This record gives sequence, structure tokens and C-alpha cells, in this order.
Amino acid sequence: MKWPMVPFGEILRLAPRELVGQKNLPVMSITMSEGLIDQHEKFKKRIASKDISTYKVVHFGNLVVGFPIDEGVLGFQQRYESAAVSPAYDIWEISKKHEVDRGFFERILRSPISRAIYRSKMRGTTNRRRTIPKDVFRKILFPLPPFAEQKRIAKILDAADALRAKRRESLAQLDTLLQSTFLDMFGDPVTNPKGWEIKPLGELGTLDRGVSKHRPRNEPSLLGGVHPLIQTGDVSNSGGYIRTYTSTYSDLGLKQSEMWPAGTLCITIAANIANTGILTFDACFPDSIVGFSSEEKGRVEYVQGLFWFFKDILDRKAPQVAQKNINLKILRNLPVPFPIIYLQQRFAEIVEAVEKQKELHRSHLAELDTLFAALQQRAFNGGL
Repeated sequence: MKWPMVPFGEILRLAPRELVGQKNLPVMSITMSEGLIDQHEKFKKRIASKDISTYKVVHFGNLVVGFPIDEGVLGFQQRYESAAVSPAYDIWEISKKHEVDRGFFERILRSPISRAIYRSKMRGTTNRRRTIPKDVFRKILFPLPPFAEQKRIAKILDAADALRAKRRESLAQLDTLLQSTFLDMFGDPVTNPKGWEIKPLGELGTLDRGVSKHRPRNEPSLLGGVHPLIQTGDVSNSGGYIRTYTSTYSDLGLKQSEMWPAGTLCITIAANIANTGILTFDACFPDSIVGFSSEEKGRVEYVQGLFWFFKDILDRKAPQVAQKNINLKILRNLPVPFPIIYLQQRFAEIVEAVEKQKELHRSHLAELDTLFAALQQRAFNGGL
């Protein structure tokens, strides 16, 4: 059946503005995937200043809306009696005009259908700062079934989401397994407890920056062809192996760049420092990425393992002007352990076996994501 569509402004209203002042409150932040969480969970550390007196107070059960809202940056505060959030966030409270299950309504607010609606109504010139005027937000219609039905639907969606979370956890455990295996075989490469010979990274293979003589954003004719173009975000989000790409070069773009073969290890040297991904196809990349290759079997996988442990060191070495970056000289001169080649090759075989398991988990996760999206849509349309 079709549920009645109710304006947002009848479901929630803006909460009275309350500043933290001298209160000692936990600081929370919005995430796209998990809603409202403790700030240290999002950033692995506190980034708010010691003085949070101008932050807003958000009470238990209130909805916090951040930006960009079309990426699902919102969530109900369900951890503390009161907490502190950025002054840039909007805080809403349930209006009491309708009986609302927060779990159900947050799912609806963060659903792909709702996010598409937000996107169509956003205003502003800066992409990630675009917002929806509050009078427009209040008029957006959302489905609101009877309260008991809301709780039933929320329970179904929670169960489906829990399956996705378990699959993501399994993937993370496989990554942890690889790092533990590396330590067992080679020891910590930073302290080198096994006493391997030390060599500059540049002696382990070929290490060169990508090529992009012209910035694609300044020359649209360079883009839109058939030649894969890998950028730093593709490396950072690769999970170790670069299997997809978001941009391509035209033939003209290829002429002012360089094609790197599958099997090349891509290393980011700007903004996000020392993230890595191994190409599974031939591709170009700009000078914000360094490519490492070797004719020695197993060497690329071993070098990628080194960066799991040297990443923080390289990040600290990176000077920051407009954004952090490291140069090729730093990478080539980086002293690293050089274990016997047999162990490097054995580690590469283990990586290959683990990657096969990860691929199965990713496939199952994709199926669960499709199922979850379908359930969300059915919930929005009153068919769940």
C-alpha cells in the first residue's frame, strides 16, 4: 500500500539554538556512512579546538543535518543525553505532531530517493557547500506509515544493514591478516628486527612520476576518450588493487601523458600521502602519483606492503604549502629492508590467495548493497 506523504516541517522543527558555553560535552561529527558518531571515531583523533563554547548542543533524539546533504550527511543523536556539534550544522527536533520512529525516519532521510530529491533542490555556487533553504526543506514530502509499521520496516532494514556490516568487517579482517603475515615474514620494516640488508627504495625497481603536461581541468579536449586516467582518489579508494577508473584521456590527452602497464604500483604523493594501489589494466596518471615497477616477480607486492608501515613516516615528512606533498627524491632515497627474493615471492602468492577471497566478499557485498537499496526503495514507496 502507499503510505501518506507528509511534509518534513510537520515531522520535525528547528530546535532552539543552544550553545555549549562552559559545558563539558562529547564532540560529535556527521559521516556519510554511519550518521552521527563521536568525532574521534571519524578522524581517529579530536580535531575540535579546546574551546567549544560556540558549538551547538544537540540533545538525545535530535536530528543533525550537515552538508553536503545529498550525500546523506545527517543523523539522529542517539548516544548521549547531550553532545556538542559544529555550529555549521542544523539541529531539528521531532514536532510531536506525528509519532516517529527515529530509526525508520533516518533510513528514509538517507535513502537514495531522498538524496536525489535534495540534489534537485540545493542552492549555492560552491559544490560541497550547497544547501537546501529551510523553507524548501520543510516542504519536502516523506512517507510516514503508522508507528508500528515504521518499527517493523526499521527492523528489516537494520537486519539487512547488519549483513552488509559483517561482510565489510570480513574484508577488513583479510587486510589485517595480510599485514600480520607481512610482519611475521619480514618483521617491522621501520625497525628491521630481522636485520635484512637496507637499500634505497629506488634500487628495488623503477620509480617515476606520472606525466600530465597540461591540467585536464584547464583543457577539456584532453578528456573523454578511451584511455583510462587514474587520479589520487582512484588510488586511495582502490583497496589495494585499482580495478575501476572515473576519468579517461582522449587521444590528445594520451599524447601529453604516458601509459603505465598493468601491474604497476601507484603511490600518491600529493594531498593523501603514500596511499597505494596496483593497476589491473594499462592506465595514465598525473604527476601527483608515482609509479613503481619491477621485472622481479613478487617485488611489487612486497613494496606495497612496505607502504602500510612507512605511510605515517612519509606523511610527517611531507611539507605543506597549499596541500601536503612529497617529492620523488624522498621516495627513491627511502631506506627499506631488502629480504631474500624467495620470501618476497612467497608473500606475493599469499596476497594473490587473499585477494581471491576478498573478491568473493566484494561480490557478496555488492549483492547485499543491491538488496538493501531495493528494500529502501520499497520502504519509501510503501511496498515493504
